[in-house]
Amino acid sequence: MSLNTKQNIVILMADQMTPFALRAYGNQISLTPRIDALAKEGVVFDSAYCASPLCAPARFSMMAGKLPAAIGAYDNAAELPAQTLTFAHYLRAAGYRTILSGKMHFCGPDQLHGFEERLTTDIYPADFGWVPDWERPDVRPSWYHNMSSVLDAGPCVRTNQLDFDDEVTYTTRQKLYDIVRERAAGADARPFCLVASLTHPHDPYAIPQQYWDLYRDEQIDMPRVTLTREGSDPHSKRLRDVYEADLTPPTEQQIRDARHAYYGALSYVDAQFGAILDTLKATGLADDTIVIVTSDHGEMLGERGLWYKMTCFEGGVRVPLIVHAPKHYRAHRVTASVSHVDLLPTLVEMATGTRRTEWPDSVDGQSLVPHLHDDGGHDEAIAEYFAEGAIAPMVMIRRGKYKFIHTPVDPDQLYDLADDPQERVNLAQDPKAAARVDTFRKEIAQRWDIPALHQAVLASQRRRRFHFEATTQGTIRSWDWQPFNDASQRYMRNHIELDTLEAMARYPRVGSDK
Repeated sequence: MSLNTKQNIVILMADQMTPFALRAYGNQISLTPRIDALAKEGVVFDSAYCASPLCAPARFSMMAGKLPAAIGAYDNAAELPAQTLTFAHYLRAAGYRTILSGKMHFCGPDQLHGFEERLTTDIYPADFGWVPDWERPDVRPSWYHNMSSVLDAGPCVRTNQLDFDDEVTYTTRQKLYDIVRERAAGADARPFCLVASLTHPHDPYAIPQQYWDLYRDEQIDMPRVTLTREGSDPHSKRLRDVYEADLTPPTEQQIRDARHAYYGALSYVDAQFGAILDTLKATGLADDTIVIVTSDHGEMLGERGLWYKMTCFEGGVRVPLIVHAPKHYRAHRVTASVSHVDLLPTLVEMATGTRRTEWPDSVDGQSLVPHLHDDGGHDEAIAEYFAEGAIAPMVMIRRGKYKFIHTPVDPDQLYDLADDPQERVNLAQDPKAAARVDTFRKEIAQRWDIPALHQAVLASQRRRRFHFEATTQGTIRSWDWQPFNDASQRYMRNHIELDTLEAMARYPRVGSDK
C-alpha cells in the first residue's frame, strides 16, 4: 500500500463517557448530533470494553494492545515504560505522521510514546504522586475524588477542564490546517494519525450555561438501580468509602443536577468533535480519513449508589466505540464483545493493509477488521483493576452473554447480561450456574497468577511511593510535557518575503500559487 492510498486516522477521544448516556446507544435524552451522524454512517460496537476502569491503565492498554498487568499499568501513577510499543510506534514505522493533542495520562520521563508531535501538555501530573497504598486499605487518599463533584454540580462560567479542552480543540484544528497547507506546498505528504483527547465529560459536573440550558430539569433521568450501602457488594462498599459517598450523601436534586451537567458536558464534547469534523471537511481531508470515537472508560453516574468509574459493572467498563469510514465499511452494528486492546492490531491493519501475525512484542488484542467488514470476529473482552477501592487484583471476563468478576478477597460475581442487563442478580451462588462458575475460575487460574500479581502490585506501589518522596525533596525536575512553540517563526516573524509568506499560509491556494 503506497503512502498516497493510505487513509488518515483521527481518533476523537472523550474521558469518562459512558455509552449508556449517548443517543447512538439508545439514550433518548442526550443531544449529540455529530456523534449520532457518525454512528448512523459508521460501524457501532454495542459491547466494547476498556481494559481497566481507570484513566491511565485504560489508556496505556489501548495504546499498547496489552492488558494492564502485562505493562505494569496498575493505577493513575503507573509508568508506561518507554520500550513498550504503542500503536503510535507501529503507525510511525508504517510511514504515518503521529500526533497527539490532549490527555493521555502518561507518567514518567517518556511523554511521547511513539507520537512524533504532541500539541498540548496533559491535564494531570506525570509523576508518581497518585500511587494507591494497599498496605493501608483503611486510609483514604487525600488527593482522590470525594463527593464534591456531585454536591456542587451545576452551570459554570469556566473550569480547568474547559481551559484544557478548548486548547485541545484549537490545536487539533490548527494542526489540520498546517497539514493541508504543508501538503499543498509539497512539504509533507505523509498520511497522519491524529488523536484528539478531551477531558470532558469527566467530573467535576460543571458546564457553561449554554450547554446546561439544552436540557430541562424534568428531562433528566435518574439512576435505574438504587442500592444502599448494606445492599452493595464488598468492592462497591470500599468505593463508597474512597469517595465518601455515605459521609455526605447527595440529595435527589443533587443527583439530578450532576446528571444534568453530565448531559451538558456530552453536548459540549459533541460540539468540540463537530468543530474538528468541520475542519476535516473544510480542508478536504474528510473523504480520506477514518474517524474513530471512543472514551477511556465509562461513568456510573449514581447507578447502584456509585459514581465515576473504578468498578467492573457495565457503567464503569463499557465504552462507546464508533468507526466512521463509509467508503470502506458499510454502516452496521456489532453485538460481539470487543476491547480497547483490539485497537492496536486494528489500526496496524488499517495502516498497512495486512493483518500482522508476528509482533516485535506480543499483543493481547485481536484485529477488529473482520467485524468492520461484518465478516464475523471474536467475542471476548478482558479487564483488570488494581487501584483505589481494590485491596487485591480484580479481573473480569466477558464472553457471550456472561460476565464473570473475580477478586480473591470478595465473593465471585456472575451476570447474564442478556437477561439481566442491569446486573441485579448475581448468579455465582446459584447451583444451576455452578459448572459455568467453575469453568470461569479454571480459566482465571490459567490466565493469571493472582498471588504473584498481588505481590507485584504491592512492590510497585512501594517503589513509586518512595521515588515520589525522594524526588520531591530539594530541586524538583518535572516530567510534565512542555510543548515547544518557536514564536520567532510564527505569523509574520520569520523573515520570509511577505507575498511568499501570505501564500504559504493561505488555503486553498490562489492565483499563481496554486
